[in-house]
Amino acid sequence: MFTTLKTTSFAAGFAIMASLAHAENYPAPTPLNDGAQAPISAISPKNDTFRIAYMPPATEFNYYIAIGEGIKAVAAEAGVEVFMLAPQSGADINGQMGMIQDVLTQDVDAIIFGTHDEFAAAPLLKQAVDKGMAVLMINSDIPNFPTPIHGVVGYSQRNGTHNIADWAIENYGDKPLKVGIIEGQPGYHSTERVGGFLDGIEGNDNFEVVVSIDGKWNVEGGNTAGMDILQSHPDLDMVFAANDYMIIGASFAAKALGRSDIVLLGNDGDTSGLEEIAAGNITATVNTSPFLMGKAAMHATVDALKGTYPGGWIETPTSIEDKAGAISVLQEPEKLFPQPSKTY
Repeated sequence: MFTTLKTTSFAAGFAIMASLAHAENYPAPTPLNDGAQAPISAISPKNDTFRIAYMPPATEFNYYIAIGEGIKAVAAEAGVEVFMLAPQSGADINGQMGMIQDVLTQDVDAIIFGTHDEFAAAPLLKQAVDKGMAVLMINSDIPNFPTPIHGVVGYSQRNGTHNIADWAIENYGDKPLKVGIIEGQPGYHSTERVGGFLDGIEGNDNFEVVVSIDGKWNVEGGNTAGMDILQSHPDLDMVFAANDYMIIGASFAAKALGRSDIVLLGNDGDTSGLEEIAAGNITATVNTSPFLMGKAAMHATVDALKGTYPGGWIETPTSIEDKAGAISVLQEPEKLFPQPSKTY
C-alpha cells in the first residue's frame, strides 16, 4: 500500500512538473477526437541528440519558412538537430510523399509536417508512428487526422476566418456588397478557411457571394484567379482569399484593372502580406504568427520525445490586422520571418 501511494504521488508530481513546463511554452492542449491520438508512451527515440525532420508542404511559401525559423530557434536552445525537407511547389504532392518515404528509412526521431493532402500522407505517417517516431502536424487544427498522430499545432482555421468576416461586417456591412472568394487547393485547410468566412457572413443580407474559384495557394494562382473574377464580375466589392499569397496576387490583378476601391482580405500574417497591408494595397488579414507557431511546435515535439507531452491540439493565437495593426506587427521584426523590407 505504501509503495502504491509513493508511486502515485511521484506520477502526480511528474505530471504537475510537465504541465508547468509546457505552460511556459504553449497552452494546455485540447484532446483530439476519439481514435485520433497516437500513444505518447510508444514514442522511442533512436538518438541521444534528437534528430527531427521538418516537412512542410512546400518551400515556395515563406509562411512555412517562418514556421521553420521558429522551429530552428527552439532547436538551438534545446540542443537538438533539425532539418527541413520539402518540395518547391505546394501542388507537388507526390514529391512530398517521396520525401516522407525517404525520411522513414533514416534515423529520425520525429517528424513535424504540414500537407495539402492528408489522405495521401496518412499511410506513410502511420509507418512513422509504428516505427516509434513522434509525429506532429503544423498549421492545422484537424481533430481527426486520417491516421492517429501524436499532436497538432496551429490556430483554429475556421474561427480565424470567421473573425475576419465579423470584422468585414463591422467595417463594411452597412451597404450591399458583392463578394468573390479565392479558395486554396481542395483539402482541409481550404474547406475550413473558406467555411469560416462563409459562416461569418451567413444571414447578412448585405453580403452576396457571386463567385468562388481555386487560386492554388500561391501568388501566381491568386493573380490568375483575381483577374478572372474581377473581369467576369466587374461589380465585385470585396475579395476574400484563403491565404495571403493569393490575396497578394489578386491585389496585382486589381491594380492592373484600376480597381483601387475593392476590399481585399487575406489570411496568414505572412511578412509580405503585412507589408502589402501597410502600403495600402490589401485591406486586412488574419495574423496567425507563424514564427511563434513554429516555436510552440518544436517545444511540443521535444516534450513528446521526452514523454512529457500529453498529446492533443495546441491552439496558437490569431488577430485581425488592418493597416495600423500591420504596421504595429512589423515594428516587432524579431517575431517575423522573413524580416520586413524596411524599418516601420
